[in-house]
Amino acid sequence: MYRSHVLVCGGTGCTSSGSAQILAALNEEIKKQGLDKEVAVVQTGCHGLCALGPIMLIYPEGTFYSMVHVEDVPEIVSEHLLKGRIVKRLLYTETVTDQGLKSLNETEFYKKQHRIALRNCGIINPENIEEYIGTGGYEALGKALTTMKPEEIIQTLIDSGLRGRGGGGFPTGLKWKFAAANKADQKYVCCNADEGDPGAFMDRSVLEGDPHVVLEAMAIAGYAIGASQGFIYVRAEYPIAVKRLTIAIGQAREYGLLGKNIFNTDFSFDIELRLGAGAFVCGEETALMTSIEGNRGEPRPRPPFPAKEGLFKKPTILNNVETYANIPRIILNGAAWFASMGTEKSKGTKVFALGGKINNTGLVEIPMGTTLREIVEEIGGGIPKGKKFKAAQTGGPSGGCIPAEHLDIPIDYDNLISIGSMMGSGGLIVMDEDNCMVDIAKFFLQFTVDESCGKCTPCRVGTKRLYEILDKITKGNGTLEDIDKLEELCHYIKDNSLCGLGQTAPNPVLSTLRYFKDEYIAHVVDKRCPAGVCKALLTYVIDADKCKGCTLCARTCPNGAIEGKVREPHMINPDKCIKCGACMEKCRFGAISKK
Repeated sequence: MYRSHVLVCGGTGCTSSGSAQILAALNEEIKKQGLDKEVAVVQTGCHGLCALGPIMLIYPEGTFYSMVHVEDVPEIVSEHLLKGRIVKRLLYTETVTDQGLKSLNETEFYKKQHRIALRNCGIINPENIEEYIGTGGYEALGKALTTMKPEEIIQTLIDSGLRGRGGGGFPTGLKWKFAAANKADQKYVCCNADEGDPGAFMDRSVLEGDPHVVLEAMAIAGYAIGASQGFIYVRAEYPIAVKRLTIAIGQAREYGLLGKNIFNTDFSFDIELRLGAGAFVCGEETALMTSIEGNRGEPRPRPPFPAKEGLFKKPTILNNVETYANIPRIILNGAAWFASMGTEKSKGTKVFALGGKINNTGLVEIPMGTTLREIVEEIGGGIPKGKKFKAAQTGGPSGGCIPAEHLDIPIDYDNLISIGSMMGSGGLIVMDEDNCMVDIAKFFLQFTVDESCGKCTPCRVGTKRLYEILDKITKGNGTLEDIDKLEELCHYIKDNSLCGLGQTAPNPVLSTLRYFKDEYIAHVVDKRCPAGVCKALLTYVIDADKCKGCTLCARTCPNGAIEGKVREPHMINPDKCIKCGACMEKCRFGAISKK
């Protein structure tokens, strides 16, 4: 029996900051101090507060150490684990009060969260099936197979109000019901783990921190619709997730939780991995299935829908990782438990990857109906450097920008659609006053142009034309007629594209036109970028009254664009200036500004 457990984050974020080296050093130092029989070291998944990684928690105290380095390990072992003295300099400051330490659940980042999909992430070793079983893992599968009929499972999901967390928000139970009703000699259960939105890492974190929850849910789905085979389509760029899924599938087979006659019933179900090559379009369900079949990932016309004719032309259900992560708890706790959370039409919780201009970058799981202001100002800790909130992008390239006037809108599927955005898979990128909204729209359009599969003309050609107009505007060559063309083209692409990628691609343009049209007009009429982002519209100037003639700016300039004598005001040659901003960054007297 161990007296202490040291939990070290082994998610992608912390791993990139050296958590693997910290784990190795920790095990070595613990053994050196003779504590290896008293202290257990556990590699976990993501704790959520990625801005403070690498993260280490020590129980039973619940001490939260942040930004830990290998050099800190000997001190942690000798002081905390050996002598019982907390290393105060490494503590997450939000847990420190005048009265002592407070728990993580009392901090601003965690106290408004409610973890269902993420309940085991950061708590268990994802590579040890016994730790998952120890937290109630596979109980839901056992309950489903031994005490429930397939139609009861489907009705439970319908009653729970669970909607797909992959972006569309289609009722999960209804999707399963359609697939169950279609008779076939073979059916399939698929998991979409092809998370392609810029800034999104929700599904990755679940797979890295709690892979068995997805396997368990997929097996339940197989029983509910009459399928014996599952496929998880995961990005090859997620090596840690792939590794842990591979381990989890092997362990589940070894324990008889995948394979033949699960729980001594006549139900058999197995799962295979399929690695995606990073094509954003393969997040669309029919393109994903086409890729699993070994073909180029291109969408197929619907109908027929996958519930009738999906993978290998057999009835198929496809849900994303977060959707599956909710299902075991719904089976164990009941539909009413899940439906008690959230809003009238959007039940339960939603995981968001919080990024951009925000202090607490990380992963959060909140009840549906939480306001954007609560997410940004409380959970997210506000905007760095005292800057003002300008907008939040939800739904990635498929979503839209939410302006400050809608900060108090409750976040759910229908509310976001009503203001020109969408839930998407859960990326939430915060922007401040230094962001140019025309440039933001251009960024997402460039991504869509690169990722279009090219199968249909509205998306292949239309998004390219949209990008060209936006590029023209950001370079100061746009006209008012171009703004009208943008809107017209957006509606054409939305109405005529084959799949969801093309149908939603214009959303960033339409939402920025709706809420930030003044910025478009400033670019076109005044030839000015209000945020000072678009280089073609910038001019750097030196204030002669403030300039001391120190020559630092001239020495910094990579293109020799600054002229002047020592102790005399300098000048910038606009013909040579490449608008890199290095001079303004280095000036110690605030003499350089951009206009």
